[in-house]
Amino acid sequence: MGTEIGRRQLLGGAMGLAAGATLLGAGAPLLTATDAAAVAPPTPGGARTSGGTGTSGEARTSALWREFRARPYTHPQIPYVGRAGYLGGRTSFPRLPVVADVRAFGARPDGSADAAPAINRAIVAAGRRGGGTVLVPPGTYRVDDVIRLGYDNVVLRGAGSGRTTLHATRNLTELIGPYGSRYGGNKSSWSWAGGLIWICPDARWRSLTDAIRAQAWPFEGWTGNRRDEWHTLTDFAAPARRGDWTVTVEDPSALRRGDRVLLQLTDDDAHSLLAHMAGDVEGAADYVWADKTKLTSYVPYEWPCRVVAVDRRRRRVTLDRPLPLDARSAWKPRFTTLVRPVTGSGVEGITLDVVETPQSQHLLDKGYNGVALQCAWDCWVDDVTVNNVDNGFLLVAAKACTLRRTRVTGRGSHHPYCCREGSHDNLVEDFVLAQRTVPAPAGTQLHGINVEGLSSYNVWSRGRMEMGTFDTHRGMPFANVRTEITVDNTGSHGGDASAGPLYGARFAHWNVTVTNQRAGCVRIDDIAPYSATVGISEVRQFGQIDVPDFTGPLHSRIESYGHPEAVHPRNLYEAQRALH
Repeated sequence: MGTEIGRRQLLGGAMGLAAGATLLGAGAPLLTATDAAAVAPPTPGGARTSGGTGTSGEARTSALWREFRARPYTHPQIPYVGRAGYLGGRTSFPRLPVVADVRAFGARPDGSADAAPAINRAIVAAGRRGGGTVLVPPGTYRVDDVIRLGYDNVVLRGAGSGRTTLHATRNLTELIGPYGSRYGGNKSSWSWAGGLIWICPDARWRSLTDAIRAQAWPFEGWTGNRRDEWHTLTDFAAPARRGDWTVTVEDPSALRRGDRVLLQLTDDDAHSLLAHMAGDVEGAADYVWADKTKLTSYVPYEWPCRVVAVDRRRRRVTLDRPLPLDARSAWKPRFTTLVRPVTGSGVEGITLDVVETPQSQHLLDKGYNGVALQCAWDCWVDDVTVNNVDNGFLLVAAKACTLRRTRVTGRGSHHPYCCREGSHDNLVEDFVLAQRTVPAPAGTQLHGINVEGLSSYNVWSRGRMEMGTFDTHRGMPFANVRTEITVDNTGSHGGDASAGPLYGARFAHWNVTVTNQRAGCVRIDDIAPYSATVGISEVRQFGQIDVPDFTGPLHSRIESYGHPEAVHPRNLYEAQRALH
């Protein structure tokens, strides 16, 4: 995270679960009845200029939305996020049979003894038998260690966040050791990594923690500690475009339907891939990329995807989602292997209550962290509250995961929600960031809902943020959506200067009520390239004020300014998911 630059707070509203999801999609693969259905192809056209404003009390169909429906996978300002979340945005999670009760493994629900060993033994037992639910009945369970979900199809289920509590007494520095930054300095990486509940494949977790103990600070993502744990499955035989579902490859023999693979795009010496992530705006040609050493360490861009069809005769491979970027020959597009992710696992119906300690100085967090999902794919967290944490919910190299009905409460946190290290296609909905219960100590920072590190196509929906901000934390994330959120905009964004631009292309802020009139990080039409700011409250600049990273026209759009109540559809993600 590095040197931080202050930003704001949010208060966001509304609950209610989304109904019926069918996939839209020209050229989209037909998956299952609940996954997908093909529709007519998108037509040419596109947005260029600013849209109009709504009138208070009148819900008018957005002009930008009409444009998007005509070209959903290639719209210049609005990303296609209709398949974000668990299994393409499914609205329910599986109810796996109960295969273990933590009390049978020795856990006591009265807080009288450390229950972490018993809970972890129950999780291992469930994993070794092929999955199932590990039940944590009502009560308070003291945990003096990390709770780890490293197996596929294992659900840790409490009786509800108001009935089952895990009371955590120790931090990650105590449990694993100090964790420095691979970029140097005296920062603690526990300020943005790791959780006291940690969903991560067992082998990956062991390699990470072994490296931390050896002080060989690792990369944390899809290709191992040194980004060398992969091999090429096939190169692309022809360029492809953003929005394509099917690509042509050199040799499809190593690919099978259902395979989980990694699309890799490697930047060239002119950093044209990074410029493309910024929408190829004119100003990207003059931007100095070479000295953004933290940003350039993030490439190659790594995007996990699933193969849904292989035509061996024509050497064509169809994916479960449209391509997030162009795949130009200069970027050596290829499909590769990746570390084996954990899939189909979740945490439900639990409060993680951390022993209350003062919030640490900025970037020196000890690791009283909540829930981390790392190298996790198609996993979920539902009805989970974290209290008195340094960092709340961390998506670290996470793919297509859903966080639903989550809350961050207590004494205040550094990153209540953090999305980083190449996290893609995740959904955070019905979330609450509660007002802190004690004043912030001097020298601490509060961000909010953070995205960084080339993370893309993530969604925050139906949120109430009583503090924090829309923290875009440099590292040039792109194509992310924040929709139907109420925010008291009082936090600050962060990010090292060496991490490059705040925004890549196609950020969309849609139906956002700002309760304190603060513009920063919410109104982005004057700073984010090819962005859409639709239906936000009337705001003004004060506090942390940013300037564009790129000179020249940004090709951004603003519509229904000052009238969030008038924008239609009200929720951009749900409207995309409902298209058929």
